[in-house]
Amino acid sequence: MVTEKIEATLEDLYKDSKYDWLKMLKGAAKSVFRPMQPLYFKDAYLSISKEQGRDLIKLITDNKLKSIVEFGTSFGISTLFLAQGVLETGGRIITTELIASKADKAIENFKKARVNDLIDVRVGDAVETLKNHKNPIDLLLLDGWKDLYLSIFKMLESSFHASTFIYVDNAEMVEAKAFINVIRKNSKYQLEPQFGGKVVLISLKK
Repeated sequence: MVTEKIEATLEDLYKDSKYDWLKMLKGAAKSVFRPMQPLYFKDAYLSISKEQGRDLIKLITDNKLKSIVEFGTSFGISTLFLAQGVLETGGRIITTELIASKADKAIENFKKARVNDLIDVRVGDAVETLKNHKNPIDLLLLDGWKDLYLSIFKMLESSFHASTFIYVDNAEMVEAKAFINVIRKNSKYQLEPQFGGKVVLISLKK
């Protein structure tokens, strides 16, 4: 059964990410004397929690979300949770990853979980790989480089509709807070903090 394959793959990935904090420290150390770069974290998962994953599945299935765009694939943990959701709704996922080695590993994981046919992986700068997206978006997951949250949001905003959700991870980080403060000033949107402020769920006011 595909769901069991997804769960087994996720379990392996979470075990492998056990010492992610060490990889994150190494990446942060490189940025002491120069600006932080995504490449410094090419070996780090930087993944969402299992609780967040289950919450995303529920969000997708409860609201029958089908068209999903993810900014920030990494090794594919969050994407696998999204896939578990769209298996039930008959949806598909577009996911983007800047670092090719991470994207390659994510594709391996999707094949292992037998969901690669549901996922379109786009490698490169998301501002480029998503710029021609015109189809409606039911769920936008922002979990990539925080400096790009606002640019990605504005670029895809024309694809939002009355029932669109924008899931903002790492909302407590400085760059993400700046993005959220901009959106908060727009009366079209309502913001719901979750997971103690680590996540903010944005939706259009009804």
